[in-house]
Amino acid sequence: MEQKKTLFRILSHSAKETESAGILLASQLKGDEFVAMYGDLGAGKTAFVRGVASVIAPMYDVSSPTYTIVNEYGEGKGRLCHFDMYRIDSEDDLESIGFYDYTDCILIAEWSENIPYALPKSYYSVPIEKLSENERIITLEFVEAVK
Repeated sequence: MEQKKTLFRILSHSAKETESAGILLASQLKGDEFVAMYGDLGAGKTAFVRGVASVIAPMYDVSSPTYTIVNEYGEGKGRLCHFDMYRIDSEDDLESIGFYDYTDCILIAEWSENIPYALPKSYYSVPIEKLSENERIITLEFVEAVK
């Protein structure tokens, strides 16, 4: 059973506003959290990650890891590991890409709906709902397993 605490819910009208929501999350992160992102193609997941990275690893240009599966930004405590789980079908796929070896970074996974079995006991959840071409609802929740 999970307990969810909503930290914010924002109506975004642009990629810049979506990035600003990512900046809000970045202020909560300490260095080894998991962020599970949800949303359709074009919802703004990568724009949100750009906002997080602008605080955590500002010297890097963020791009979607669609074909590389993972992009890494920064070093040490300021390292951000950005995964795209769109093509992940099984736990074997996660093993083969070394997913479970990424324990010393802030890990953000797009398409987390494809890996419910791999989510940690506590994590941030960021569903982005695309309402129209220029409107999204971005929700940030903290999810924790409850016994």
